[in-house]
Amino acid sequence: MTKYIVRRLFQAVIALFMLSVLLFIWLRSLPGGPVSALLGERSTAADREALERALGLDQPIFVQYWRFLTRALSGDFGTSTFVAPGQDALQVFLARLPATIELSLFALLIAVTLAIPLGYVAARRRGRPLDTGAVMFSLVGVAVPVFFLAFVLRDVFAVNLGWLPASGRSTVGINSTDVTGLFVLDGLLTREWDAAWDALRHLILPALALASIPFAVIFRITRASVLDVLDEDYVRTARAKGLTSQVIRGRHILRNALIPVVTTVGLQIGALLAGAVLTERVFSIRGIGDALARGFEQRDYPVLQVLIMMAALIYIIVNLLVDIAYAVIDPRVRAK
Repeated sequence: MTKYIVRRLFQAVIALFMLSVLLFIWLRSLPGGPVSALLGERSTAADREALERALGLDQPIFVQYWRFLTRALSGDFGTSTFVAPGQDALQVFLARLPATIELSLFALLIAVTLAIPLGYVAARRRGRPLDTGAVMFSLVGVAVPVFFLAFVLRDVFAVNLGWLPASGRSTVGINSTDVTGLFVLDGLLTREWDAAWDALRHLILPALALASIPFAVIFRITRASVLDVLDEDYVRTARAKGLTSQVIRGRHILRNALIPVVTTVGLQIGALLAGAVLTERVFSIRGIGDALARGFEQRDYPVLQVLIMMAALIYIIVNLLVDIAYAVIDPRVRAK
């Protein structure tokens, strides 16, 4: 197991390095730049040259990348030029991270809680109305864009019906004591129930929108995996031995069917981070998705670099944990 983990860690480091190179070159190949965004169209050539020197953009790109890499390894990703002018880019990421984590975790909780049981039940009732309806519902979840669903949910349940808040993470004046930055959890930990309930109400609509695609994907993988396992010889043998349905379900069906589901859940973390960019903009949530969109608008290189690199790091760590869990469930993986 140790050799397997070391090999996966080495692959993760290589992947991060390659991403940093591609990201650095790609950002600087985009039209416009921080100089144009900061000075505007009426700036003089002298002003532009002075700002380029101040930002280090007058150096060859490989020199710029080397400076970025050496500083990044010590935790210095530069200073934000637009999203939070003058602030350390890493601090901008850390300040925005709790909002995105809270939204993504809540969306993942909704997706997993609904999709796995429904996928299992749909497979056991293959071809019946429940199965047909669930499959059609999952198709809708995959087909409808996240941002469109977010607009619909906001307009129907927040703007027209007024059942839930339309934006933000909490109501002005109803804030819990900051412990983790996750408003719902902070409210529960400090027993400030009104603040926890208020934060939860703000989470429901964006989390439902963000959970739509992970729900559909996890449901379909669970259903297909359970259908495959149901036809296996060892399940028929277990039934022939007279084992109880609880033992067959827990020991032989779910344990084997959940292996691909675990991998799928890990991969959906990346989809949640990508979907959060649009969802946070629709519901005016100040998370890393919102900062990423604002950073692209004004070419805030330091913020974009730290947000994308850290998001990739989180994604790689999650998938590393998934791979380890996968290897624990199925020892054959370690031998491959």
